[in-house]
Amino acid sequence: ILTELSVGTVLRDTLEKRGALGQIKARIRAEVFNALDDQSEPRPPLSHENLLINELIREYLEYNKYKYTASVLTSESGQPEVPLDRQFLAKELNIVENASGKSVPLLYGIISHFLHGGKEESTQNTLPKVSLLNYPKQNLVKPPTERNPK
Repeated sequence: ILTELSVGTVLRDTLEKRGALGQIKARIRAEVFNALDDQSEPRPPLSHENLLINELIREYLEYNKYKYTASVLTSESGQPEVPLDRQFLAKELNIVENASGKSVPLLYGIISHFLHGGKEESTQNTLPKVSLLNYPKQNLVKPPTERNPK
C-alpha cells in the first residue's frame, strides 16, 4: 500500500523526469512575484536604452526556453507584451547580420563580437558564429546622454 509520502515522491520523480517540475516551480515563483509586486510604487519611465536592453534579454530568454523568467522580466520592467520586431531592433543597434546570425538571439552576436575583438572570424568555437557588427566599440561605452539621438 502506497502512503501519501511515497505517492508524493513518485509524483515528484515523474514530474522531474518529464522536465515539468522545474517549469512548475518557475510558474509558482512568477505567480508569487505577481502577488507580491507592489503596484502602489510607480516604476520609472522605460528609457529607450532600457527598452532595447530588455528586448535583447527577452529574445535570449525565450530562445533558451526561459519562458517564465521572460514573463517576469516583461511584467516587472513594464516592457510591452508584444516583442519588438527583430529587424527594427537590429537597425536601432546598427547591427548587420549575416545569414547564420539570424537563427540565434542578437545578444549572442554582440557577445561574440566583443569576445573575438571585432573580428569576423575566430578560431574559438565558444559561441556560434552569428553576426558581424558594424559600429564602433566606443558607441557602446558612451553614457546615454552622449549618444546620437535617433
